[in-house]
Amino acid sequence: MRVVVFDGDLRRRVPGATVWIGSRRMRADHRGVARTRLVPRSVIVRVKARGYSTRTRRANFRRLPIFTFRVYQPRLQWTMYGADPSRTQFHRDVRLRPPFRIVWMVSNKNLIEFPAVTSDGFGYIASARGTIRAFSMRYGTIAWRHETHATMAASLAVWGDKLVAHDMAGHVRVLDRRSGHVLWVKEIGSPIESSPVVRDDVDYFGAWNGRVYALDLRTRRVRWAYSSGAKITASVSLAGGTAFLGNYGASVLALSTRTGRLRWRGGVNGRVYGTAPVTGGRLFVPSSTGGSVTAFSTTGARLWSFGTGSYVYSSPAAWAGRVIFGSYNGVLYCLSARSGRVLWTVRVGGAISGAPGIVDGVVYAASFGNRTVGVDVRTGRVIFRFPHGEYVPVSGNGGRLLLHGYSHIWGVEPRHRR
Repeated sequence: MRVVVFDGDLRRRVPGATVWIGSRRMRADHRGVARTRLVPRSVIVRVKARGYSTRTRRANFRRLPIFTFRVYQPRLQWTMYGADPSRTQFHRDVRLRPPFRIVWMVSNKNLIEFPAVTSDGFGYIASARGTIRAFSMRYGTIAWRHETHATMAASLAVWGDKLVAHDMAGHVRVLDRRSGHVLWVKEIGSPIESSPVVRDDVDYFGAWNGRVYALDLRTRRVRWAYSSGAKITASVSLAGGTAFLGNYGASVLALSTRTGRLRWRGGVNGRVYGTAPVTGGRLFVPSSTGGSVTAFSTTGARLWSFGTGSYVYSSPAAWAGRVIFGSYNGVLYCLSARSGRVLWTVRVGGAISGAPGIVDGVVYAASFGNRTVGVDVRTGRVIFRFPHGEYVPVSGNGGRLLLHGYSHIWGVEPRHRR
């Protein structure tokens, strides 16, 4: 009997993996193949390889003597809104650049305001009408669907073999990733527009009632809640032991992740709708009604502010000493993270509301003009155009990017692999 160990995202074999077929332990050879003699039967197979999640599946060797076992690298998954807990909107490990070819397309049947998350060969997306779907990253086929019967305006988050979902009826749901079955529900009592960020089994988020919560997902109890005094739609950004976010009262908050105690409070020139990324000891706060982005040090010092003259709902992306965000004036801005100086601008043909996303040195931005552009972050040169787009344009994994339109998702991959 043979087990072929295969990287499910990069589509290549994994040599040297440890394979258990039942109680028999063996090592995959240089071609990623483990061999043994066995009476043909159904048996549990477990695979462990450096840099990969350990996986267990049942294989039926009565049917075929060869079993392909797909394993996945955690670093190549897109498990939360903003790509990482600091919400930089930059995925540091995915290496995919245009030109792309479309592999498949899937309809979400309704508005996609926040992007899909991915893990272990599947993508997970929530629609505005409260439908959660799981789809195959290989084929685009729907694996399961769950109706929450509640409006949703946030991304999901992967928590181990589970999903965490927030809705506008004030619920936190935890679902089984394999089946979509709801394991439990916690009611907060106020609409939640903030996307979950999970660290050490704690979900941090804000709500319309102005409170910031730290919900222990294992005990299902709120560890702490802090009242900010104004409506919150932004998602929480984490850096070290501090949680950062803004509210509709034009306040910027830095809270202890352990206790919820206020470390410092700053101010901007209008409501904060979007999420503030944190990188290099700084956070960059978008003000929707103020039409600006303001930089603070993570210790609370106000560093600079840049105004666009129009709404800034877009959560900024931050990478390589640059801050990129869009405005309702249809311009994508790239500023120096240190000084706030404009490095380049690109007009995208419509108001930009969603956060741009950065993959492999290219920043993708979508607009209400129903299009997506990809811009080289360092030069400001447009190198990719796609005739669909609306809010947040991109997520994906190590093998394929997901381009998001108003209600459809396209799975794309580079025409030429490196």
